Amino acid sequence: MPDFKPRPALLRQWTAGRTLTAAALAAATVLASCSTPAPEAPPVEPPAAPPPPIALNQSVAEAASVYVAFVRDLNTIKAGGFQSAEEIQAEIRKGAAYDAAQMSRGMIAYGAILALQSPEYVAGVRQYGSNPAQRQEMISRIVADPAYAATLPGADAAVGLMVTTLIRDIDALTYIADGVEADAYKIQERNDPRRRWATQHVADRTTRLEGAKSLSVPRLPSAEESARLFAAAHSGNGLVSERALRGAPYTPAVVNSLAIAALAALGAAGDEAKANTDALTVESNNEFCLSMSKLMLYQCLAASRPNYEDIFCTGRHIVRDLAQCTSQYAGPRPTSVPTISVVQPADSQSQPTG
Repeated sequence: MPDFKPRPALLRQWTAGRTLTAAALAAATVLASCSTPAPEAPPVEPPAAPPPPIALNQSVAEAASVYVAFVRDLNTIKAGGFQSAEEIQAEIRKGAAYDAAQMSRGMIAYGAILALQSPEYVAGVRQYGSNPAQRQEMISRIVADPAYAATLPGADAAVGLMVTTLIRDIDALTYIADGVEADAYKIQERNDPRRRWATQHVADRTTRLEGAKSLSVPRLPSAEESARLFAAAHSGNGLVSERALRGAPYTPAVVNSLAIAALAALGAAGDEAKANTDALTVESNNEFCLSMSKLMLYQCLAASRPNYEDIFCTGRHIVRDLAQCTSQYAGPRPTSVPTISVVQPADSQSQPTG
């Protein structure tokens, strides 16, 4: 077989192709070595741990139930139209059956549970609960200075909601007080058939006064009402239907209610924190108002002689005084708003000043 000898032109073409291919590979290698490497993907940060669940101890719910049940009892007092002296005495016994200090604590406890119905305040507080160190710092600051709770996001919404809810009780009690006091005057008119017994002296005035004093003792909490309030505190609903805004300044008693609610929102008002929440339900100005009301009732009954004066004592120093003390707790009426949206800060780890 004859030897194959490539033609010179073909050999030169093949050699040139090899040379170009090698040069291209070398150039690609150089370019690759000069290019910037692709950046590595940043590590995926684990999501922040949620704050502990809302925690409020049963003692707060029981204290609130005493106030709620007593207000409900007073709402059953007739707004006038009494038909007998015994009817009046029954209303006095109903209205005297409370302890001023316990009622004050119950009012503050009820305010705290109402504040927990505010999604704005609960969210505003709980955003600081994911970081354990920050959460503990928040708790310590609230315990050391309850007024700090009033600086937290959503406080105006919480107080607006609290006051708006209490205004319904205040207005209902004021309506009854107006009717009872007006009846104390109407019953004295000559054309009123009740005048005959209304102008007679109260039977056994001393026993009647001592009986009112003996009823001024702490009331037992309502198990049913306590359970309802306890559930509402943890679920954030079930107690209110209207919302409003109420800006600072707040009364000292309202500040204490906010502090209890803030601790609960941070999961720090459970059974282990009962000492803290019990201390926050005590506020001297609030208690003083109710104590003076009770003292004025005793003085009114001591001075009262005809039955129509006992009617006046009932309207003024039982029903109206509770409405006024509740108003003093709540402070000025809030501004109603159609809706309130929750706005979270851009930096969820930022901490409010105050």
